[in-house]
Amino acid sequence: MRGAKLLVNTLAEHGVRTIFGIPGGANLAIYDEIGASSITHVLTRHEGGAAHMADGYARVSGRPGICLGTSGPGATNMITGVATAYLDSSPVVCLTGQVSTKMMGNDAFQESNTFDMMIPVTKSNFKVRFPEEIPYLVGKAFAVAVSGRFGPVAIDIPSDTVANELSGEPHLSSTTVTAPSDLSNLQPAVSMLNAAQRPAILVGGGAKWARCGEAVLELAELLGAPVVSTVMGKGAVREDHPLAMGTTGMHGRRSSALVLDEADVVLAIATRFSDRTTGKTGEFLTKTGIIHVDIDNAEIGKNVKNIVGITGNCGEIIELLKNSVDRNTERRTEWMTRIMAARSFCQCDFDINESPLKPQKVISQLSKMLPDDAIITTDVGQHQMFAAHFFEVRGHRRFITSGGLGTMGFGLPSAIGAKVAEPGAKVICLTGDGGFQMTFGEFATAVENRIPVFVVVMNNASLGMIRQFQKQFYGNHIFAADYGRSPDFVKFAESMGGEGVVVEKAGEVAEAIRRGLASDVPFVADMKLDINEDCLPMTPPWAGRNGTIYGRCKWKDVNDGQIKNFGR
Repeated sequence: MRGAKLLVNTLAEHGVRTIFGIPGGANLAIYDEIGASSITHVLTRHEGGAAHMADGYARVSGRPGICLGTSGPGATNMITGVATAYLDSSPVVCLTGQVSTKMMGNDAFQESNTFDMMIPVTKSNFKVRFPEEIPYLVGKAFAVAVSGRFGPVAIDIPSDTVANELSGEPHLSSTTVTAPSDLSNLQPAVSMLNAAQRPAILVGGGAKWARCGEAVLELAELLGAPVVSTVMGKGAVREDHPLAMGTTGMHGRRSSALVLDEADVVLAIATRFSDRTTGKTGEFLTKTGIIHVDIDNAEIGKNVKNIVGITGNCGEIIELLKNSVDRNTERRTEWMTRIMAARSFCQCDFDINESPLKPQKVISQLSKMLPDDAIITTDVGQHQMFAAHFFEVRGHRRFITSGGLGTMGFGLPSAIGAKVAEPGAKVICLTGDGGFQMTFGEFATAVENRIPVFVVVMNNASLGMIRQFQKQFYGNHIFAADYGRSPDFVKFAESMGGEGVVVEKAGEVAEAIRRGLASDVPFVADMKLDINEDCLPMTPPWAGRNGTIYGRCKWKDVNDGQIKNFGR
């Protein structure tokens, strides 16, 4: 048996049904065996797209997504996608071809030191030395990827290790990885929650991986605690629940900020307290008791100090807390009334029927029209923050975005991976014209493989967030932000075999969404938006709460005295 056949057989034994990738000289032996196997291969237009597709697949399925590239530029093209998965804790297994072991170190054609380059952006990293160790290394890669805090793993595979016949028995040692837990602070945390007058819960992205959203809401109901989400945590809990306050942070809701400002105890679940959540760290929860639950002990106390830390599986810890805390909602009636008043005040009407078309209108219609099991992926920029602030993740909807690395071009390929993972769901990619153009070659991948994703392009003919920052913080000096010329996205879609529609008026948005959801081929809705509409409110990380820029947000007209009287 060749090493390549052993590799493909091993992947199949681990449940792999789809691989996203591009062949090259160093991985052709692997491709030769994939072609003869039951595994489906999705031929992408760029290796970075393959990594994002594997990432989207993993985020929906909860299982490792697999991407495959060749040596040299194939591997380097994948690094951004792997880094995206790393910062968002997504279990991607990245396979890269490599020059033969005899040629390594000689600057051979398409040689790169992939192993060392992958070290900073992976949980673990392996190089195959001889074919017999393939089953062991693949098993270890899968075990590491989905143990503890999920994350990507890379395997670099020299061409001769898969082209050659095995000379001995395969190494079949099974591998399990156990993440350490530390529950020593569970009882102090229970005591803090029982004593709290104004408890609150902050959920991060890890709560989605743990699939513990319903348990979090049950705990919130026991405690009488509002639930606030980070951008990465958006969708961990149903946002139509009366205790769900929406997102917090740089572009979050003022009602969510109020909850965190006034809470006396905050239970933080699976969040790393990024700067986009905390703003000025020195001003974040300085007078609040913090209980930090995370599966990664390295995150406990890293960005926010003076916490009570509990390390372990978030779902299991939430169940322990549910079974240990007292039901104290009766004595927290005043707190509940206050946060309900703030939540109600934040339920503003953003179904704006103005001309030019406003992004809020598009998000409003998507919230109303998408099915309750829809999957929405976003790119990075203004449209992402509009969606984080205004889109309602209700029912079984899922919200997938690039948070840690903020990778433009993530939206479309991750949507393709999500659709492969769950073919029966409606998958919508919300992207900007800038992000779409970074990876829109993958639209052809979707057409070719009959993957009917619906792409909503929030087209303001600019890099919207760059333009907004230049307006707000650089004296309105707009430079290198506006596109003088862009493709006709609908004609582009049609040329690839898809369909599309241009939308210029508010009254056209709903019909475009209906068409996109009904299409059985990839579909583009090119939403021509007002270039001057900024994504507000916004609290710059360096400015603190008093530096919030409100724009249309009605909180700008509310003074401190009125805020104190909410719910009283």
